[in-house]
Amino acid sequence: MSKRSASPSGTPTKRAKKHLVSTIHKHYKTINNQDDYKHMYIAVEPLDVFCWGTGSMCELGLGPSAKNKEVKRPRLNPYLGKNQSKIVSFAVGGMHVLALGQDNSVWSWGTNDSGALGRDTSGANVQLKDMDANNSSDDEDGDLNDQESTPMKLDENSLPLKDQKVVQLAAADNFSAVLMDSGDVYAWGTFRCNEGILGFYKDTINLQKTPWKVPKFSNSKIVQMAAGKDHVLFLDEAGIVYAWGNGQQYQLGRRILERSRLRTLDPRAFGLDNIKYIASGENHSFALNNDGKLYSWGLNQFGQCGVTEQVEDGALVTVPTEVLLPEGTKVKMVAAGEHHSLVLSEEGELFTFGRFDMFEIGIAKDKLPEQTYIDVHNKPRAVPVPTKLLDVPRFKNVAAGSHHSLAVSEDGVVFSWGFGETYAVGLGPSGDDIEVPTRIKNTATQDHNVMFVGGGGQFSVSGGKKLSEEEAEKRADKYGD
Repeated sequence: MSKRSASPSGTPTKRAKKHLVSTIHKHYKTINNQDDYKHMYIAVEPLDVFCWGTGSMCELGLGPSAKNKEVKRPRLNPYLGKNQSKIVSFAVGGMHVLALGQDNSVWSWGTNDSGALGRDTSGANVQLKDMDANNSSDDEDGDLNDQESTPMKLDENSLPLKDQKVVQLAAADNFSAVLMDSGDVYAWGTFRCNEGILGFYKDTINLQKTPWKVPKFSNSKIVQMAAGKDHVLFLDEAGIVYAWGNGQQYQLGRRILERSRLRTLDPRAFGLDNIKYIASGENHSFALNNDGKLYSWGLNQFGQCGVTEQVEDGALVTVPTEVLLPEGTKVKMVAAGEHHSLVLSEEGELFTFGRFDMFEIGIAKDKLPEQTYIDVHNKPRAVPVPTKLLDVPRFKNVAAGSHHSLAVSEDGVVFSWGFGETYAVGLGPSGDDIEVPTRIKNTATQDHNVMFVGGGGQFSVSGGKKLSEEEAEKRADKYGD
Protein backbone atom coordinates (compact mmCIF):
# COMPACT_ATOMS: atom_id res chain seq x y z
CA MET A 1 0.00 0.00 0.00
CA SER A 2 1.47 3.37 -0.94
CA LYS A 3 1.56 6.30 1.39
CA ARG A 4 -0.57 8.18 -1.11
CA SER A 5 -3.39 5.63 -1.07
CA ALA A 6 -3.22 5.37 2.70
CA SER A 7 -3.76 9.09 3.10
CA PRO A 8 -6.01 10.68 0.47
CA SER A 9 -6.24 14.02 2.28
CA GLY A 10 -2.54 14.58 2.87
CA THR A 11 0.40 12.77 4.37
CA PRO A 12 -0.36 10.20 7.08
CA THR A 13 1.42 12.25 9.71
CA LYS A 14 -0.80 15.27 9.04
CA ARG A 15 -3.96 13.23 8.83
CA ALA A 16 -3.12 11.36 12.02
CA LYS A 17 -3.22 14.66 13.88
CA LYS A 18 -6.75 15.30 12.70
CA HIS A 19 -8.80 14.41 15.75
CA LEU A 20 -12.51 13.86 15.91
CA VAL A 21 -14.27 16.80 17.51
CA SER A 22 -17.83 16.20 18.66
CA THR A 23 -20.54 18.36 20.12
CA ILE A 24 -23.36 16.50 21.87
CA HIS A 25 -26.64 18.29 21.31
CA LYS A 26 -29.55 18.51 23.66
CA HIS A 27 -31.97 17.10 21.08
CA TYR A 28 -30.97 13.76 19.58
CA LYS A 29 -31.77 12.42 16.17
CA THR A 30 -32.11 8.63 16.00
CA ILE A 31 -29.55 7.18 13.57
CA ASN A 32 -29.29 3.59 14.87
CA ASN A 33 -31.68 0.73 15.50
CA GLN A 34 -31.08 -2.59 17.27
CA ASP A 35 -32.17 -4.41 14.12
CA ASP A 36 -29.12 -2.94 12.33
CA TYR A 37 -26.84 -5.23 14.37
CA LYS A 38 -28.81 -8.49 14.67
CA HIS A 39 -27.12 -10.13 11.69
CA MET A 40 -23.72 -9.54 13.31
CA TYR A 41 -24.56 -11.48 16.46
CA ILE A 42 -27.60 -13.75 16.12
CA ALA A 43 -28.06 -16.63 13.66
CA VAL A 44 -31.43 -17.29 12.08
CA GLU A 45 -31.09 -21.02 12.77
CA PRO A 46 -29.37 -22.93 15.62
CA LEU A 47 -25.63 -23.50 15.23
CA ASP A 48 -23.26 -26.36 15.85
CA VAL A 49 -20.63 -24.96 18.24
CA PHE A 50 -16.94 -25.90 17.91
CA CYS A 51 -14.17 -25.15 20.43
CA TRP A 52 -10.38 -25.56 20.32
CA GLY A 53 -7.16 -24.35 21.91
CA THR A 54 -5.86 -24.56 25.47
CA GLY A 55 -8.58 -25.07 28.05
CA SER A 56 -6.77 -25.29 31.37
CA MET A 57 -9.11 -22.60 32.74
CA CYS A 58 -12.23 -24.52 31.59
CA GLU A 59 -12.74 -22.12 28.68
CA LEU A 60 -13.35 -24.80 26.03
CA GLY A 61 -16.57 -25.93 27.71
CA LEU A 62 -16.03 -29.52 26.64
CA GLY A 63 -16.52 -31.00 30.11
CA PRO A 64 -14.27 -31.81 33.07
CA SER A 65 -12.07 -34.53 31.58
CA ALA A 66 -8.35 -33.69 31.70
CA LYS A 67 -8.09 -34.54 27.98
CA ASN A 68 -10.03 -31.32 27.28
CA LYS A 69 -7.15 -29.13 28.41
CA GLU A 70 -5.58 -29.14 24.95
CA VAL A 71 -7.71 -29.47 21.82
CA LYS A 72 -5.63 -28.97 18.71
CA ARG A 73 -8.37 -28.82 16.08
CA PRO A 74 -12.02 -27.68 16.21
CA ARG A 75 -14.15 -30.12 18.20
CA LEU A 76 -17.95 -30.20 18.29
CA ASN A 77 -19.15 -29.23 21.75
CA PRO A 78 -21.19 -32.24 22.97
CA TYR A 79 -23.17 -30.12 25.45
CA LEU A 80 -24.35 -27.65 22.82
CA GLY A 81 -25.93 -29.81 20.14
CA LYS A 82 -28.05 -27.69 17.82
CA ASN A 83 -31.10 -29.86 18.50
CA GLN A 84 -30.75 -29.55 22.28
CA SER A 85 -29.36 -26.16 23.34
CA LYS A 86 -30.11 -24.53 19.97
CA ILE A 87 -27.37 -21.91 20.32
CA VAL A 88 -27.81 -18.90 18.02
CA SER A 89 -25.11 -16.57 19.37
CA PHE A 90 -21.98 -16.48 21.52
CA ALA A 91 -19.45 -14.00 22.90
CA VAL A 92 -15.87 -14.97 23.73
CA GLY A 93 -13.98 -13.36 26.61
CA GLY A 94 -10.40 -13.87 27.73
CA MET A 95 -11.13 -17.09 29.65
CA HIS A 96 -14.90 -17.59 29.42
CA VAL A 97 -17.76 -17.75 26.92
CA LEU A 98 -21.40 -16.68 26.94
CA ALA A 99 -23.94 -18.27 24.59
CA LEU A 100 -27.56 -17.58 23.70
CA GLY A 101 -30.16 -20.27 23.06
CA GLN A 102 -32.95 -19.89 20.53
CA ASP A 103 -35.34 -20.05 23.50
CA ASN A 104 -33.72 -16.88 24.93
CA SER A 105 -31.70 -18.85 27.52
CA VAL A 106 -28.22 -17.58 28.44
CA TRP A 107 -25.38 -20.09 28.92
CA SER A 108 -21.84 -19.69 30.26
CA TRP A 109 -18.64 -21.65 30.78
CA GLY A 110 -14.99 -20.96 31.62
CA THR A 111 -13.19 -19.55 34.63
CA ASN A 112 -15.42 -18.08 37.33
CA ASP A 113 -12.80 -16.66 39.72
CA SER A 114 -14.21 -13.15 39.30
CA GLY A 115 -17.87 -14.03 38.80
CA ALA A 116 -17.75 -13.78 34.99
CA LEU A 117 -20.10 -16.77 34.52
CA GLY A 118 -23.01 -15.11 36.30
CA ARG A 119 -23.93 -18.32 38.12
CA ASP A 120 -22.92 -20.18 41.28
CA THR A 121 -20.16 -22.75 40.73
CA SER A 122 -19.33 -23.30 44.40
CA GLY A 123 -20.78 -26.83 44.35
CA ALA A 124 -18.17 -28.06 41.88
CA ASN A 125 -16.80 -31.56 42.15
CA VAL A 126 -13.10 -30.69 42.36
CA GLN A 127 -10.66 -33.53 42.80
CA LEU A 128 -7.88 -32.59 45.20
CA LYS A 129 -4.48 -33.97 44.30
CA ASP A 130 -2.47 -36.13 46.65
CA MET A 131 0.34 -33.85 47.77
CA ASP A 132 2.55 -36.87 48.52
CA ALA A 133 2.07 -38.42 45.10
CA ASN A 134 5.12 -38.50 42.88
CA ASN A 135 3.69 -36.17 40.25
CA SER A 136 5.94 -33.77 38.41
CA SER A 137 3.07 -31.90 36.78
CA ASP A 138 1.00 -29.29 38.58
CA ASP A 139 -1.80 -29.28 36.12
CA GLU A 140 -1.73 -31.91 33.40
CA ASP A 141 -3.27 -34.89 35.19
CA GLY A 142 -6.15 -33.48 37.20
CA ASP A 143 -9.66 -33.10 35.86
CA LEU A 144 -11.23 -29.68 35.38
CA ASN A 145 -13.86 -28.03 37.56
CA ASP A 146 -17.08 -29.67 36.34
CA GLN A 147 -19.27 -26.62 37.02
CA GLU A 148 -17.02 -24.28 35.05
CA SER A 149 -15.99 -26.59 32.22
CA THR A 150 -19.57 -27.62 31.40
CA PRO A 151 -21.85 -25.15 29.60
CA MET A 152 -24.80 -24.40 31.87
CA LYS A 153 -27.75 -22.04 31.77
CA LEU A 154 -27.94 -19.02 34.01
CA ASP A 155 -30.87 -19.06 36.42
CA GLU A 156 -33.83 -17.96 34.28
CA ASN A 157 -34.93 -15.68 37.11
CA SER A 158 -31.61 -13.83 37.15
CA LEU A 159 -32.53 -12.04 33.93
CA PRO A 160 -35.93 -10.85 32.60
CA LEU A 161 -35.89 -13.56 29.94
CA LYS A 162 -39.65 -14.13 29.95
CA ASP A 163 -40.43 -10.49 29.20
CA GLN A 164 -37.52 -9.32 27.06
CA LYS A 165 -35.37 -10.79 24.31
CA VAL A 166 -31.58 -10.85 24.43
CA VAL A 167 -30.16 -9.04 21.40
CA GLN A 168 -26.42 -9.20 22.18
CA LEU A 169 -23.91 -10.78 24.57
CA ALA A 170 -20.56 -9.25 25.54
CA ALA A 171 -17.60 -10.85 27.32
CA ALA A 172 -14.38 -9.21 28.53
CA ASP A 173 -11.67 -10.82 30.69
CA ASN A 174 -13.61 -10.89 33.98
CA PHE A 175 -16.81 -9.12 32.93
CA SER A 176 -20.00 -10.11 31.11
CA ALA A 177 -23.02 -8.20 29.84
CA VAL A 178 -26.35 -8.86 28.16
CA LEU A 179 -28.26 -6.30 26.08
CA MET A 180 -32.04 -6.69 26.02
CA ASP A 181 -34.43 -5.54 23.30
CA SER A 182 -35.72 -2.92 25.75
CA GLY A 183 -32.27 -1.29 25.68
CA ASP A 184 -31.60 -2.39 29.28
CA VAL A 185 -28.13 -3.71 30.07
CA TYR A 186 -27.48 -6.43 32.67
CA ALA A 187 -23.88 -7.05 33.71
CA TRP A 188 -21.76 -9.04 36.17
CA GLY A 189 -18.14 -9.77 37.05
CA THR A 190 -15.49 -7.11 37.66
CA PHE A 191 -12.83 -4.97 35.98
CA ARG A 192 -9.11 -5.21 36.65
CA CYS A 193 -6.37 -2.61 36.32
CA ASN A 194 -2.56 -2.62 36.56
CA GLU A 195 -2.78 -2.82 40.34
CA GLY A 196 -5.28 -5.69 40.51
CA ILE A 197 -9.07 -5.59 40.86
CA LEU A 198 -10.42 -2.13 40.02
CA GLY A 199 -14.06 -2.88 40.85
CA PHE A 200 -17.39 -3.16 39.07
CA TYR A 201 -19.71 -0.21 39.69
CA LYS A 202 -18.65 3.09 41.27
CA ASP A 203 -17.46 2.58 44.84
CA THR A 204 -20.51 0.51 45.76
CA ILE A 205 -19.86 -2.86 44.03
CA ASN A 206 -16.43 -4.46 43.82
CA LEU A 207 -17.41 -7.82 42.33
CA GLN A 208 -20.86 -8.75 41.04
CA LYS A 209 -21.48 -12.52 40.84
CA THR A 210 -24.96 -12.53 39.29
CA PRO A 211 -26.65 -10.43 36.58
CA TRP A 212 -27.33 -6.87 37.74
CA LYS A 213 -29.36 -4.24 35.93
CA VAL A 214 -27.12 -1.32 35.07
CA PRO A 215 -28.78 2.01 36.01
CA LYS A 216 -29.90 3.94 32.94
CA PHE A 217 -27.09 6.04 31.49
CA SER A 218 -28.42 7.13 28.08
CA ASN A 219 -31.34 9.27 26.97
CA SER A 220 -32.08 6.74 24.22
CA LYS A 221 -32.00 2.97 23.73
CA ILE A 222 -28.68 1.09 23.73
CA VAL A 223 -28.22 -0.74 20.41
CA GLN A 224 -24.72 -2.29 20.54
CA MET A 225 -21.92 -3.28 22.96
CA ALA A 226 -18.18 -3.88 22.43
CA ALA A 227 -16.05 -5.50 25.14
CA GLY A 228 -12.29 -5.13 25.51
CA LYS A 229 -10.08 -6.74 28.14
CA ASP A 230 -11.16 -4.59 31.10
CA HIS A 231 -13.49 -2.07 29.52
CA VAL A 232 -16.72 -2.06 27.56
CA LEU A 233 -18.29 0.39 25.10
CA PHE A 234 -21.97 1.04 24.47
CA LEU A 235 -23.66 2.72 21.50
CA ASP A 236 -27.13 4.23 21.61
CA GLU A 237 -29.78 5.06 19.02
CA ALA A 238 -28.58 8.66 18.83
CA GLY A 239 -25.06 7.57 17.88
CA ILE A 240 -23.47 8.48 21.21
CA VAL A 241 -20.73 6.20 22.63
CA TYR A 242 -20.38 5.41 26.35
CA ALA A 243 -17.41 3.74 28.06
CA TRP A 244 -17.11 1.83 31.34
CA GLY A 245 -14.19 0.13 33.10
CA ASN A 246 -10.43 0.60 33.22
CA GLY A 247 -9.06 3.63 31.40
CA GLN A 248 -5.35 3.50 32.24
CA GLN A 249 -4.45 3.19 28.54
CA TYR A 250 -6.99 5.84 27.41
CA GLN A 251 -9.26 3.07 26.08
CA LEU A 252 -12.23 4.98 27.56
CA GLY A 253 -11.48 7.92 25.30
CA ARG A 254 -10.68 10.33 28.10
CA ARG A 255 -7.96 11.06 30.61
CA ILE A 256 -8.31 9.22 33.92
CA LEU A 257 -6.61 10.76 36.92
CA GLU A 258 -5.16 8.22 39.36
CA ARG A 259 -7.05 9.71 42.28
CA SER A 260 -10.37 9.40 40.44
CA ARG A 261 -10.06 5.89 38.99
CA LEU A 262 -13.37 4.77 40.48
CA ARG A 263 -15.15 7.49 38.53
CA THR A 264 -14.75 5.31 35.43
CA LEU A 265 -16.87 2.57 37.00
CA ASP A 266 -20.11 3.56 35.35
CA PRO A 267 -20.91 4.04 31.66
CA ARG A 268 -20.20 7.62 30.57
CA ALA A 269 -20.20 9.54 27.31
CA PHE A 270 -16.92 11.19 26.37
CA GLY A 271 -17.85 13.47 23.48
CA LEU A 272 -18.10 10.91 20.65
CA ASP A 273 -21.33 11.05 18.66
CA ASN A 274 -22.70 10.46 15.13
CA ILE A 275 -21.47 6.85 15.45
CA LYS A 276 -22.92 3.81 13.63
CA TYR A 277 -20.76 0.95 14.94
CA ILE A 278 -18.27 0.23 17.76
CA ALA A 279 -15.56 -2.40 18.31
CA SER A 280 -12.77 -3.02 20.76
CA GLY A 281 -9.37 -4.57 21.16
CA GLU A 282 -8.00 -5.50 24.58
CA ASN A 283 -6.77 -2.00 25.42
CA HIS A 284 -7.83 0.06 22.40
CA SER A 285 -11.19 0.94 20.89
CA PHE A 286 -12.85 1.74 17.55
CA ALA A 287 -15.88 3.68 16.32
CA LEU A 288 -17.26 4.06 12.79
CA ASN A 289 -19.11 7.31 12.22
CA ASN A 290 -22.19 7.94 10.13
CA ASP A 291 -20.02 9.27 7.30
CA GLY A 292 -18.02 6.04 7.07
CA LYS A 293 -14.87 7.23 8.83
CA LEU A 294 -13.24 4.89 11.32
CA TYR A 295 -11.69 6.27 14.52
CA SER A 296 -9.55 4.60 17.17
CA TRP A 297 -8.00 5.40 20.54
CA GLY A 298 -6.13 3.72 23.41
CA LEU A 299 -2.87 1.76 23.64
CA ASN A 300 -0.83 2.03 20.43
CA GLN A 301 2.73 0.84 21.12
CA PHE A 302 2.64 -1.57 18.15
CA GLY A 303 0.56 0.66 15.89
CA GLN A 304 -2.62 -1.28 16.66
CA CYS A 305 -4.71 1.90 16.44
CA GLY A 306 -3.64 2.42 12.82
CA VAL A 307 -3.50 6.21 13.04
CA THR A 308 0.16 7.05 12.35
CA GLU A 309 3.27 5.55 10.74
CA GLN A 310 5.19 6.17 13.94
CA VAL A 311 5.78 3.27 16.36
CA GLU A 312 6.75 4.19 19.89
CA ASP A 313 7.02 2.10 23.05
CA GLY A 314 4.12 2.85 25.40
CA ALA A 315 2.42 5.08 22.84
CA LEU A 316 -1.15 6.14 23.57
CA VAL A 317 -3.83 7.64 21.33
CA THR A 318 -5.53 9.90 23.84
CA VAL A 319 -8.56 11.00 21.79
CA PRO A 320 -10.48 9.31 18.95
CA THR A 321 -8.33 9.73 15.82
CA GLU A 322 -9.05 8.75 12.23
CA VAL A 323 -7.63 5.39 11.10
CA LEU A 324 -5.42 5.54 7.98
CA LEU A 325 -7.55 3.38 5.70
CA PRO A 326 -7.32 3.73 1.91
CA GLU A 327 -9.77 6.23 0.48
CA GLY A 328 -13.14 4.70 -0.33
CA THR A 329 -12.86 1.77 2.10
CA LYS A 330 -16.32 0.92 3.41
CA VAL A 331 -15.92 -0.69 6.81
CA LYS A 332 -18.13 -3.68 7.60
CA MET A 333 -16.63 -4.74 10.94
CA VAL A 334 -13.53 -4.53 13.13
CA ALA A 335 -11.87 -7.13 15.37
CA ALA A 336 -8.79 -6.62 17.53
CA GLY A 337 -6.58 -8.44 20.01
CA GLU A 338 -3.98 -7.23 22.47
CA HIS A 339 -1.64 -5.56 19.99
CA HIS A 340 -3.21 -6.05 16.55
CA SER A 341 -6.34 -5.10 14.64
CA LEU A 342 -8.38 -6.34 11.66
CA VAL A 343 -10.72 -4.23 9.51
CA LEU A 344 -13.10 -6.06 7.18
CA SER A 345 -14.58 -4.07 4.30
CA GLU A 346 -18.06 -4.48 2.91
CA GLU A 347 -16.43 -5.96 -0.21
CA GLY A 348 -14.83 -8.73 1.89
CA GLU A 349 -11.30 -7.31 1.80
CA LEU A 350 -9.25 -7.55 4.99
CA PHE A 351 -6.87 -4.87 6.28
CA THR A 352 -4.58 -5.65 9.20
CA PHE A 353 -2.17 -3.64 11.37
CA GLY A 354 -0.25 -3.85 14.62
CA ARG A 355 2.21 -6.33 16.08
CA PHE A 356 4.15 -8.69 13.81
CA ASP A 357 6.20 -10.79 16.29
CA MET A 358 3.81 -13.75 16.34
CA PHE A 359 2.34 -13.13 12.88
CA GLU A 360 -0.85 -11.71 14.40
CA ILE A 361 -1.49 -9.58 11.32
CA GLY A 362 -1.12 -12.40 8.78
CA ILE A 363 1.31 -10.65 6.43
CA ALA A 364 4.16 -12.72 4.97
CA LYS A 365 7.70 -11.46 5.67
CA ASP A 366 8.33 -10.91 1.98
CA LYS A 367 5.10 -8.89 1.60
CA LEU A 368 5.63 -6.37 4.42
CA PRO A 369 4.83 -2.76 3.44
CA GLU A 370 7.37 0.05 3.47
CA GLN A 371 5.84 1.47 6.68
CA THR A 372 6.90 -1.65 8.65
CA TYR A 373 8.73 -0.79 11.88
CA ILE A 374 12.15 -2.48 12.05
CA ASP A 375 13.76 -2.76 15.49
CA VAL A 376 17.41 -2.26 16.50
CA HIS A 377 18.10 -5.94 15.77
CA ASN A 378 16.89 -5.40 12.21
CA LYS A 379 13.76 -7.47 12.82
CA PRO A 380 10.26 -6.41 11.71
CA ARG A 381 8.17 -5.72 14.81
CA ALA A 382 5.02 -3.92 13.71
CA VAL A 383 2.97 -2.64 10.79
CA PRO A 384 1.29 0.57 12.00
CA VAL A 385 -0.69 1.35 8.83
CA PRO A 386 -3.69 -0.75 7.70
CA THR A 387 -2.43 -3.10 4.99
CA LYS A 388 -4.61 -5.16 2.67
CA LEU A 389 -4.04 -8.93 2.81
CA LEU A 390 -3.31 -10.42 -0.60
CA ASP A 391 -3.88 -13.92 -1.95
CA VAL A 392 -6.77 -14.60 0.42
CA PRO A 393 -10.47 -15.24 -0.27
CA ARG A 394 -13.14 -12.66 0.40
CA PHE A 395 -14.27 -12.85 4.00
CA LYS A 396 -17.64 -12.35 5.68
CA ASN A 397 -16.59 -12.36 9.36
CA VAL A 398 -13.45 -11.83 11.43
CA ALA A 399 -12.37 -12.27 15.05
CA ALA A 400 -9.21 -11.80 17.08
CA GLY A 401 -7.81 -13.51 20.14
CA SER A 402 -5.04 -11.96 22.19
CA HIS A 403 -2.35 -13.01 19.70
CA HIS A 404 -4.15 -14.88 16.94
CA SER A 405 -6.71 -14.09 14.26
CA LEU A 406 -9.64 -15.81 12.56
CA ALA A 407 -11.54 -15.00 9.38
CA VAL A 408 -14.49 -16.75 7.74
CA SER A 409 -14.59 -16.89 3.95
CA GLU A 410 -17.80 -16.02 2.13
CA ASP A 411 -18.44 -19.74 1.63
CA GLY A 412 -18.13 -20.48 5.36
CA VAL A 413 -14.56 -21.77 5.74
CA VAL A 414 -12.41 -20.58 8.67
CA PHE A 415 -8.86 -19.35 8.12
CA SER A 416 -6.50 -18.68 11.02
CA TRP A 417 -3.05 -17.27 11.72
CA GLY A 418 -0.85 -15.99 14.55
CA PHE A 419 0.47 -17.47 17.80
CA GLY A 420 0.33 -21.26 17.60
CA GLU A 421 1.64 -22.60 20.90
CA THR A 422 -1.77 -22.67 22.59
CA TYR A 423 -3.40 -24.35 19.53
CA ALA A 424 -5.90 -21.47 19.28
CA VAL A 425 -5.24 -21.42 15.52
CA GLY A 426 -6.80 -24.90 15.33
CA LEU A 427 -4.31 -26.26 12.78
CA GLY A 428 -3.11 -29.36 14.59
CA PRO A 429 -0.31 -30.50 16.90
CA SER A 430 2.74 -28.61 15.58
CA GLY A 431 2.26 -25.57 17.81
CA ASP A 432 4.09 -23.38 15.30
CA ASP A 433 3.12 -19.76 14.74
CA ILE A 434 1.15 -19.36 11.50
CA GLU A 435 2.46 -16.62 9.22
CA VAL A 436 -0.44 -16.11 6.81
CA PRO A 437 -4.19 -16.96 6.79
CA THR A 438 -4.38 -20.75 6.58
CA ARG A 439 -7.49 -22.82 6.08
CA ILE A 440 -8.65 -24.92 9.02
CA LYS A 441 -9.39 -28.28 7.49
CA ASN A 442 -10.65 -31.04 9.77
CA THR A 443 -13.39 -33.66 9.82
CA ALA A 444 -15.57 -31.89 12.39
CA THR A 445 -16.03 -28.68 10.40
CA GLN A 446 -15.31 -29.61 6.79
CA ASP A 447 -19.01 -29.81 5.87
CA HIS A 448 -20.14 -26.73 7.81
CA ASN A 449 -20.93 -23.23 6.71
CA VAL A 450 -19.41 -21.32 9.62
CA MET A 451 -21.25 -18.10 10.47
CA PHE A 452 -19.51 -16.75 13.58
CA VAL A 453 -16.04 -17.01 15.13
CA GLY A 454 -14.55 -15.75 18.39
CA GLY A 455 -11.07 -15.64 19.89
CA GLY A 456 -10.06 -15.65 23.55
CA GLY A 457 -6.74 -15.50 25.34
CA GLN A 458 -5.67 -19.00 24.29
CA PHE A 459 -8.66 -20.58 22.58
CA SER A 460 -11.24 -20.12 19.83
CA VAL A 461 -14.91 -20.82 19.16
CA SER A 462 -16.89 -21.11 15.94
CA GLY A 463 -20.52 -21.71 15.10
CA GLY A 464 -21.94 -23.01 11.86
CA LYS A 465 -24.64 -24.89 10.04
CA LYS A 466 -24.09 -28.23 8.31
CA LEU A 467 -24.18 -28.05 4.52
CA SER A 468 -26.34 -30.32 2.42
CA GLU A 469 -24.48 -33.17 0.68
CA GLU A 470 -24.68 -31.31 -2.61
CA GLU A 471 -23.35 -28.07 -1.09
CA ALA A 472 -20.56 -29.87 0.73
CA GLU A 473 -19.50 -31.66 -2.46
CA LYS A 474 -19.49 -28.44 -4.44
CA ARG A 475 -17.33 -26.69 -1.85
CA ALA A 476 -14.96 -29.65 -1.57
CA ASP A 477 -14.44 -29.51 -5.34
CA LYS A 478 -13.67 -25.81 -5.11
CA TYR A 479 -10.92 -26.44 -2.56
CA GLY A 480 -9.64 -29.55 -4.32
CA ASP A 481 -10.48 -31.88 -1.42
